[in-house]
Amino acid sequence: MNNLQEATERICELKGNLVALDALITALLQVMPASARAQLPATFERCAEMARTALLHTPISEHSIAAFEHDVRRTHDLLAPAPKAAQ
Repeated sequence: MNNLQEATERICELKGNLVALDALITALLQVMPASARAQLPATFERCAEMARTALLHTPISEHSIAAFEHDVRRTHDLLAPAPKAAQ
């Protein structure tokens, strides 16, 4: 039972780490110069593809891969330019 408790605590720590990283990335995106932000989607796509390749060649759970793909899509949507408002 102690191992289950330790695993649960570690999972909770990792969730907290991810939320903190999400907050950091959101803050960075808000203060980034427009020129740098314009380059970010293509750079992110390249890095995500490298990570995807690494994940596919390691023993990792399908849950981890699915979570990775979900967050890549979410980040892609976050980086997409905002639609211009109708005048």
